[in-house]
Amino acid sequence: MRDGSDDGAPAGSASPPRPLRTDLSPVVEAVEAADADAFVAVGDRFDDGLRYLTRFSGPDRAYALVVVPDGDESGDDAESDTAAPRAVCCAPALFAGQAEREFVAGARTRNDGSGRESGDGESDGGTFHDGVAREVRTENVGDHAGKRAAASVAALLGEGGGEHTLLVPPSIPHDAAVYLERAGNGLASTDAVTTARARKTGAEIDRLRRVQRAAAAGMARAETVLAESEVGEDGVGDPVLSWESAPLTTERLRREVNAVLAARGVRDAGNTVIGAGPSAADLHFVGNEPVRPGETVLLDVSPRGPDGYYGDVTRTFVVDGDGGWERRAYVAVEAAREAALAEVEPGVPAETVHGEAAAELAAYGFDPNADEGEAGFTHGTGHGVGMSLHEAPSLSGPGELRPGHVVTIEPGVYDPDVGGVRLEDLVVVTDDGYELLAEYPFGIVPQERE
Repeated sequence: MRDGSDDGAPAGSASPPRPLRTDLSPVVEAVEAADADAFVAVGDRFDDGLRYLTRFSGPDRAYALVVVPDGDESGDDAESDTAAPRAVCCAPALFAGQAEREFVAGARTRNDGSGRESGDGESDGGTFHDGVAREVRTENVGDHAGKRAAASVAALLGEGGGEHTLLVPPSIPHDAAVYLERAGNGLASTDAVTTARARKTGAEIDRLRRVQRAAAAGMARAETVLAESEVGEDGVGDPVLSWESAPLTTERLRREVNAVLAARGVRDAGNTVIGAGPSAADLHFVGNEPVRPGETVLLDVSPRGPDGYYGDVTRTFVVDGDGGWERRAYVAVEAAREAALAEVEPGVPAETVHGEAAAELAAYGFDPNADEGEAGFTHGTGHGVGMSLHEAPSLSGPGELRPGHVVTIEPGVYDPDVGGVRLEDLVVVTDDGYELLAEYPFGIVPQERE
């Protein structure tokens, strides 16, 4: 795992963390290994892969990144060597200053030999931390980002010598690909960015830990509200939970959670999923339903922090339950979670983790291979979390776990006619096992946590 601990403040520190930096050398190595000439990505701030590569958080319009193992131009940096790897960000209009701070200055090291980036966000003449020289270009800002990328490729590599082979992410926009091909370039897809993102640095883990703690605080608020609620009746005499003299609904619970997230400096990002009764079997329920006694209440809190990293925690509660289906399901899911965690360590095939969880649920009588809308286990045991809520690695896919992988462990069982139970935590794979990024208590009966 690449060590990025110098990029962030210590966990729990009151001081703001320093800007994140991305090591672009794996991209350079991928270009060289493929005998290609350059790497090109085009997108905007909603493209998590491009934001990861550039740490450029602002633009809501398309921009481009070009990385070459060795460029013909020396650029504006006196330190640059024409044989050194280069990265060019084609920033959109009105974003040049921000790109200089986040993409260029944020990637420099100090002149004092400390190995840390400049603290003031400005260039201090230090070298680039990964040996890849960076610059921002603003020529022809009115042109399509794909066209600007093609022009940068030609400038960096020279227009003579025939067609260039460019590595691009699988998700490159079609129109950008057309501009690159029209300029005489051949395109080849690469998974280098996906692979690099999967193993988190110390600084990234710090970000994930911070937002996961905020997610846990939101969960604590919801559990407390449930614990404080009372059993009453709605207007037609059906049992319903009441809180602060008003009927408790999934939307009221969601607002309480989201208020805590906002106070902790993270955004709910539309990902506070709360279902009650049959809607708890809907994996992505964000509607409004009454919360009734005896029914499962499933809360999945997945906020996004200011640097773009997500948290992800799920718990399930029942107020005034009778110990029926929901109790049996909870015991089974808790056992499946423990079985999955027992497999998490470097070198273990990712799908083994899912297999152990599924086997445990089957031992309790639940279908481990249920299809969506059927009763049983309907999804994978976990997935990677980082700048995307769902990214590599998948615990149902190929490959082995490696130190730095950050994954959810989230077995669950569902019955569309009754409800659902899921328990989810976020863990980082360490050199000898795993670490929970934030701990949260278990128990089907809600308790006051604040």
